[in-house]
Amino acid sequence: MGPADLSTWLLTAAQRGNPETRLDRRHPGGVAWSRGNEARPVVHGAAYFAELLERISAMRAGDLLLFTDWRGDPDERLAPHHTPDGRSRDGDRDGSEIGAVLCRAAERGVVVKGLVWRSHLDRFQFSETENRHLGEEIEEAGGECLLDMRVRPGGSHHQKLLVLRHPGRPWLDIAYAGGIDLCRSRNDDAAHGGDPQALRMADAYGPNPPWHDVQLALRGPVVGDLEAVFRERWEDPAPLSRSPLTRLRARAHREDTHADGLPPQPPDPEPCGPHTVQVLRTYPNRLFGGYSFARDGERSIARGYLKAVRRARSLIYLEDQYLWSPRVVDCFAQALRAHPELRLMAVIPAVPEQDGRLTLPMNLIGRITALNGLRRAGGDRVAVYALENHAGTPVYVHAKVCVIDDVWASIGSDNINLRSWTHDSELSCVVLDDTADGRPPADPAGLGDGARSFARRLRLELAREHLDLDPADDDALCDPVAAFDAFAASAAALDAWHEGGCRAPRPPGRLRLYVPPELSTPARILATPAHHLLVDPDGRPFRLRRRNAF
Repeated sequence: MGPADLSTWLLTAAQRGNPETRLDRRHPGGVAWSRGNEARPVVHGAAYFAELLERISAMRAGDLLLFTDWRGDPDERLAPHHTPDGRSRDGDRDGSEIGAVLCRAAERGVVVKGLVWRSHLDRFQFSETENRHLGEEIEEAGGECLLDMRVRPGGSHHQKLLVLRHPGRPWLDIAYAGGIDLCRSRNDDAAHGGDPQALRMADAYGPNPPWHDVQLALRGPVVGDLEAVFRERWEDPAPLSRSPLTRLRARAHREDTHADGLPPQPPDPEPCGPHTVQVLRTYPNRLFGGYSFARDGERSIARGYLKAVRRARSLIYLEDQYLWSPRVVDCFAQALRAHPELRLMAVIPAVPEQDGRLTLPMNLIGRITALNGLRRAGGDRVAVYALENHAGTPVYVHAKVCVIDDVWASIGSDNINLRSWTHDSELSCVVLDDTADGRPPADPAGLGDGARSFARRLRLELAREHLDLDPADDDALCDPVAAFDAFAASAAALDAWHEGGCRAPRPPGRLRLYVPPELSTPARILATPAHHLLVDPDGRPFRLRRRNAF
């Protein structure tokens, strides 16, 4: 795709709306994306963790390992949970634990630097203790891992980024960004048996919740962009926390609260592929002084979606942990109303991760309202599904993926809600492929962009898993209408099998039609303010909130 084609889908530097960032200034001509990359989706935590174990273990003295995370569990294993002969590894430390792998790298002389969210107190089932212990292990081994609370009240650092640089061996440089944290419950594979090292979730998911997730592996010049994202946060002169209580606790635990210097950033890796990648982010409008690299915050994820969705004509395919907030999904509803051939298909969790008497309605109310708005706009052109494994256990969908018209594809840490678009720190990568996919329909949107290989292959890879199909079946799903109908037929067959008592052989596929539960009027009244205040807060300046602008 030429520069003119790219600018119809991607944000310009001015449209990013953040003049303080170095992200676009570092490119020739100040363009807001990098060309010549190789982007590869890594579906499932087990595949991602195995790749990390291999690559980090091969790093040597002088190499650079940078990471940001929402939660880090030092005892979570990167190796598969079963040996090649099928024996379980459960219960024994095998040296593949995240903490051990990072510590060994630091001990070999790899420069290991990390930023992990200093989360809320453990009694609220967040991850303060785990994150502190991961940092302590890395610091003792000679690395540096800081607990970062430079967020709005009630906010989090939600970016999941890992950058591996190899001075003198730039062909090995690689970065990973997406939805997968370095923590428990993530080490699951396509069979979705769950991670034996599991976090507690809603009872419907069982003791080892099945987990569906996606990460993006990136090589080429964009590695330098993602390193710049890390360096902006690392070099922010603001204290790691403004809270006097948090500072006292940090002093009591003898935590490292000051970032040491980083080696100079090496030149970007050479171009190596056909993919243009744009790095998008969310940073909130932080009260009483913003970030040094985003004084008014940054909402380029929201702006990137708004620009791309306006161009949608055929199919918007989403996989999302939440898919709520009417003020966010309104852009999808507007597109559905404007284009009568446009379809929207989404895969979400069957049940929110928390099912308490108070937390369940708080989580459901935003989704119910948002889905009602989408269905009013698109009618039967909107289809929403949940997943289950072959044992009938719901699969928790943690992926954050969007594919529009087999052209524009996004993989990131961001969800479809106000929190991700305005309030927490988030990181997403949009991929546009120079390579056309000529299988019919060659131009699903009819706008002349043509189907692109990366976006179409990503959608088909995910569809194969959900439908229990083989790669040989891909051609039948290239047509967005055929794919939309195939999802509907598969879900209907599985729903009917369950309704019939599961007596006949189980039909192929893992899709269940998502039907929002009913909430009573009192529950809605009580849950709505709590949802807006606690679950899905708005991090925009007031001038933007008034116009519902980003």
